[in-house]
Amino acid sequence: MDAVAARSRFAAEPVARLATAGADGRPHVVPVVFAVDGDTLYTAVDDVKPKSTQRLRRLRNIAENPAVALLADRYDDDWSALWWVRADGTARVLEPGDPEAGRARLLLAERYEPYRAAPPPGPVIVVAVERWTGWAAAG
Repeated sequence: MDAVAARSRFAAEPVARLATAGADGRPHVVPVVFAVDGDTLYTAVDDVKPKSTQRLRRLRNIAENPAVALLADRYDDDWSALWWVRADGTARVLEPGDPEAGRARLLLAERYEPYRAAPPPGPVIVVAVERWTGWAAAG
């Protein structure tokens, strides 16, 4: 699968998994909603799902080690329909008042109805995707 097809499949999925690792190298994977703008991915810390704090492990890990990967995939009992796409890149965290964070919230609201009524108030993770890779069982 070439990078253009991989990005297109990834962008069409509603959920991806964000993989980070801190300075200790321990992996941490969480599901995220996201928006794609070219080779930039955005995801934000919201208050829709209960969290004990907005200072999440993914944010601490990115501060210690900005290398991240995101994975989107499709499972089907018809295994000829299986595929996955991974976006590897470098992440940074924007504070809520950053103008780019505001743009990210708008892109997220375009994709996710709950964010239209309650935009995510927390930090925004920006991933500069350096490589799109993927595999599909069929073609």
